[in-house]
Amino acid sequence: MTEFTLSRRQMFARSLALGITLEFAGTQVFADPLAAKRKLVVIICRGGQDGLSVSPPVGDGAYAGLRGPIAIPGFGQAGGALKLDETFGLHPALSASYALAQKGEARIAPAIATPDRERSHFEAQDVLENGGTVAYGATSGWLNRALGVMGPRSGVKAISVAATAPLILRGPVETASWSPGGGAEPDHRLPGILQDLYAHDPVLGPALATGLATQGMAKAASAMVNSEMVAETPAADMMNPAATPAGAPRQGTAEARKLGLTLAAFMTAPDGKQVAAVSVENFDTHANQGSSQGQLATRLAYLDAFIDGLHTGLGPAWADTVVVTATEFGRTARVNGTRGTDHGTASTALVLGGALRRGGIIGDWPTLKTASLFENRDTAPTLDMRGLFKGVLRDHLGVDRAALDTVVFPGSATIAPVANITA
Repeated sequence: MTEFTLSRRQMFARSLALGITLEFAGTQVFADPLAAKRKLVVIICRGGQDGLSVSPPVGDGAYAGLRGPIAIPGFGQAGGALKLDETFGLHPALSASYALAQKGEARIAPAIATPDRERSHFEAQDVLENGGTVAYGATSGWLNRALGVMGPRSGVKAISVAATAPLILRGPVETASWSPGGGAEPDHRLPGILQDLYAHDPVLGPALATGLATQGMAKAASAMVNSEMVAETPAADMMNPAATPAGAPRQGTAEARKLGLTLAAFMTAPDGKQVAAVSVENFDTHANQGSSQGQLATRLAYLDAFIDGLHTGLGPAWADTVVVTATEFGRTARVNGTRGTDHGTASTALVLGGALRRGGIIGDWPTLKTASLFENRDTAPTLDMRGLFKGVLRDHLGVDRAALDTVVFPGSATIAPVANITA
């Protein structure tokens, strides 16, 4: 008889083929008794999302001239911005997010940035996720370190939704990872074989069990969501999800809403996750960015549909939820020669959720006057991204300020948490 053995390297390779991601545990102890009830979702919009389109400052006198053909029309005009206040609106593709804003459950941080100023995608994303001041300065992510500070007694667990586990959730604390999408049909015998082989391994056994449990939850959640969507979706929309009576961009929105509903099912299951990190791609709009419709509008519609699905799926749990969108950098204030925008500095973060405190913009607006632009090209940053996340982690999940300054975001004692984000 041939002996069946697997090295750890082989196990990882075969686990990845099944869509199972393994992380390993090691936590400190800090607990807020309310944290296990509360939920936090961080959505990373990769590619450098254009904040001046997410929340167009149509009331800023310099906006239309800088933006030219890609400017979002003003309030009340066809395809115009959805009014938040006298200066800011939301892109018309963000209709579900706007409905939340009307209820006091969505706000904007319109001039926010990480400490990175190099405008390189890879370096800026690394800084955004490692929580430091320089690229490749840490091998763990700030959200994983926050989980470590909270400790296992908090009951807070996390999941990432991405093709690969993002840096923001990598580290010593065990987290789940779910990669939506298809692929070759796996050998369904392999999970059982692996489970038997590593049942008594003190490290690989629990990690494999977590991965298999996540895979099982994904199948159950997807089946439930598919059933609910069939019941609530008109036949015409199921056949052509890109179509809508108002003509707004809808490409992929049915899939995005399903993704949001599925994540909500993960988070509301009996052994659900309280924290999630989600990656949304393709915000690099160097050419043909579009205005109310077009390339960027399609991506924003996808993001909006995901948020709508998450909001719907969470149900009563939405009241205890905060959602934050973040990107590695914004884009230039001026339109370029190919009707797009280039890599910039400050962008806009959306902050949503039923746990959000009602209010206006988060941070200060520097205006788009020439003298106010950063390096004569970008929206100037007035809010450090770390301050926003510090405020959410402190006020929503109860993470101690000293731990935020030294462990979660090392060397950031001079960056104050944004106050009064949550109710």
